[in-house]
Amino acid sequence: MSNIHPSSVISDGAVIGADCTIGPFCVIGPNVVLGERVTLKSHVVIDGDTHVGDDTVIFSFAVIGEIPQDLKFDGEQTRLRIGARNRIREHVTMNTGTAQGGGETRVGDDGLFMAGCHIAHDAKIGDRVIVVNSSAVAGHCVIEDDVIIGGLCGVHQWVRIGKGAIIGAVTMVTNDVVPHGLVQGPRGVLDGLNLVGLKRKGVARSDITALRAAFQMLKDGEGTFQERAKRLAAESDSDYVQQMVAFILGDSDRNFLTPG
Repeated sequence: MSNIHPSSVISDGAVIGADCTIGPFCVIGPNVVLGERVTLKSHVVIDGDTHVGDDTVIFSFAVIGEIPQDLKFDGEQTRLRIGARNRIREHVTMNTGTAQGGGETRVGDDGLFMAGCHIAHDAKIGDRVIVVNSSAVAGHCVIEDDVIIGGLCGVHQWVRIGKGAIIGAVTMVTNDVVPHGLVQGPRGVLDGLNLVGLKRKGVARSDITALRAAFQMLKDGEGTFQERAKRLAAESDSDYVQQMVAFILGDSDRNFLTPG
């Protein structure tokens, strides 16, 4: 049985899962679906065609599922899908998608979205992503699993950030970031690998060594960035290097941040 504070407004049509807790002064729209054991602290607004996964906790003054901040949006039916076990802190905003972007914003499982951060329309956020206070992920971005975006960062629209990358605080990211990359500086520069993250995840030393060699080849090798990546595909048998190569050779609307 769910625990719903009497001051909250739940629209007809909303679906509230088993054992949810909805605190004071929350507002839930008619097309919202909450999974089981979702907790809304207080003063949370959830609207639009929005699904929130099991065991997610949303803190006060978050606004989830409102329309995109995009002047091309014309009232079309679009969606926001949020996975399980996310922690969405105070004043976070997450918008639904746009028709031009496929109609759906998607957030994976086990994420931490700290106070004041923004997830824009049509973004695709992976699992175990951390977005630190007051950072903004613009429309159509792809943020893969295990990425950390530091505080006060901006990620430009259409940018892809590969699995396991880390973005230092107060960084503007305008181009794609390779998996396990380390980006920092006011105008983001690819400054190495996220070695701390790799070690914390227990990645084998042989794979870390292969990634370091791959990074040096991408930095100093002959030919274009794409040509160096193709050579890496032929020369390395490390799954981590192959993951990086596949990301570099994948479709993108942006250039890559290259090693400085």
